[in-house]
Amino acid sequence: MVLNYIWIGFFIVAFVVALVRLLFFGDYDVFPAMMDSTFASSRTAFEISLGLTGVLSLWLGVMKIGERGGVVDVLARVLSPVFTRLFPDIPKGHPVTGSIFMNIAANMLGLDNAATPLGLKAMEQMQELNKKKDTASNSMIMFLVLNTSGLTLIPVSIMVYRAQMGAAQPTDIFIPILLATFFSTLAGIIVTSLFQHINLLNRTLLLTLGGACLLVACVIWGFSQMSPDTMNKVSTAIANTLLMTIITGFIIAGVRKRINVYDSFIEGAKDGFHTAVRIIPYLVAILVAIGVFRASGAMDSLLSAMRWTVEATGIDAQWVDAMPTALMKPLSGSGARGMMVDAMQSSGADSFVGRLSCVFQGSTDTTFYILAVYFGSVGIVKTRHAVACGLLADLAGIISAIAICYLFFA
Repeated sequence: MVLNYIWIGFFIVAFVVALVRLLFFGDYDVFPAMMDSTFASSRTAFEISLGLTGVLSLWLGVMKIGERGGVVDVLARVLSPVFTRLFPDIPKGHPVTGSIFMNIAANMLGLDNAATPLGLKAMEQMQELNKKKDTASNSMIMFLVLNTSGLTLIPVSIMVYRAQMGAAQPTDIFIPILLATFFSTLAGIIVTSLFQHINLLNRTLLLTLGGACLLVACVIWGFSQMSPDTMNKVSTAIANTLLMTIITGFIIAGVRKRINVYDSFIEGAKDGFHTAVRIIPYLVAILVAIGVFRASGAMDSLLSAMRWTVEATGIDAQWVDAMPTALMKPLSGSGARGMMVDAMQSSGADSFVGRLSCVFQGSTDTTFYILAVYFGSVGIVKTRHAVACGLLADLAGIISAIAICYLFFA
């Protein structure tokens, strides 16, 4: 229901803004631009789905081997003490906990292509436990918020973009992103727990969250001892080595269990193809709405109003110039990436605005995209408090990013 109102709102606001531009400013190009955007966004949605087909087939095939090889069950048993508290609706030791862990691990390493299929697999498993098939369960919402908060340890792609844009130290945003995304995830867990009446003040969760804080501190310290060039090489090597280790480990586990590894992979890959086809309508719907909103000039009007308001209060407003990335990120990952590159081109890769745009890009994830793809893949229509929790986590990430960038770069 929430997605329905948001989707309608995008079109109505876009139409009103475009009508004002036409009638009062004589902008005869605005409606043609909006129509062009609908066709371009539809094509983009299909291309994304087409691109996901191969990746989904690969990773769901690998996950099928992991299931039959017993790896997912082992992960489920190890993580049960924590996950039974964050996901109380999931039975202890259920295989979905292994899928959730694999998805979160892939997100933390910045491996988006691996994270999406693993997340879709986890969502399908949670749907099997869901009693109301058209309504998001508490576990689904908690999982979605963990994804939208975008916890990232190694933002490889952002550092690569900074290097391409001529940044003197492409890795100087590494620690700020790590801190901002950590606070975003922590806020997402707390907000969702309040909605779902989950008690976080217990020994297991306190030790886990404390351990996570310690791990983040160790990662920050370790990478701070390296040169920028070494940091890039090491972070890239770690991410890809872990990824290849997972694939090989699953295959070896399958061989030890004496299963037909090849047939298991094929069976899982077929599921990947069907999943990619199912999400096409949902992708078309959300990307067309976002495209129309941008083409109408509504996004630019929003930023202008925000800048005027901030300047009227006497507060430093240079962070507003980086807000297109922050506002676009919940809507479109590729759109936010374009805004980030544009900010570095116009203001400079080493400017405050350029760096803040990069931290915005890495501090949260594409909330509405994930919502449409993950829930759409299992036919969820009633999202309950998923949007509110996801956007509050995004807000925490944005506020943290601004504060941290003023601390590091102002």
